[in-house]
Amino acid sequence: MGATTLILGNERRTLMVEYLKDTNGRADLRDLVEYIAEKEGKSDSRHRKSVYVSLVQTHIPTLRREGVITFDHGVVTLLKVPENVTVYMETVGRHDISWSSFYIGTSVVFILAGWYFGSTHLLLAAFVYLAMGLIHHWKVKKLF
Repeated sequence: MGATTLILGNERRTLMVEYLKDTNGRADLRDLVEYIAEKEGKSDSRHRKSVYVSLVQTHIPTLRREGVITFDHGVVTLLKVPENVTVYMETVGRHDISWSSFYIGTSVVFILAGWYFGSTHLLLAAFVYLAMGLIHHWKVKKLF
């Protein structure tokens, strides 16, 4: 399993890399824990402790082994992010839609319009667009 799959395959590792990129590649563990707890929608001390334990016992050692980060005296430093990770780190907010969902929704609208207006060309183009949206959705979900 490569670094790309390890990072993108877990929400907390993805959030770690996202935060480190936003803070010039360096952050205190405490700040990282706060950030992840907030992103997960829970900031009570029990949840922060859960985040802390999972980072220290699982996620930091995993990313260290892959050469993505270093961890020294409570400071996490980003060494490198695999190039293909950046491509897939599309930030989609909790209430936003992904690009693949947008493609699929748009294609459905055009399929209905093509059907309503009796346009074979529009229907064909819309079905191609739908297929592209479904393939994109499948590839992104498979990556995780």
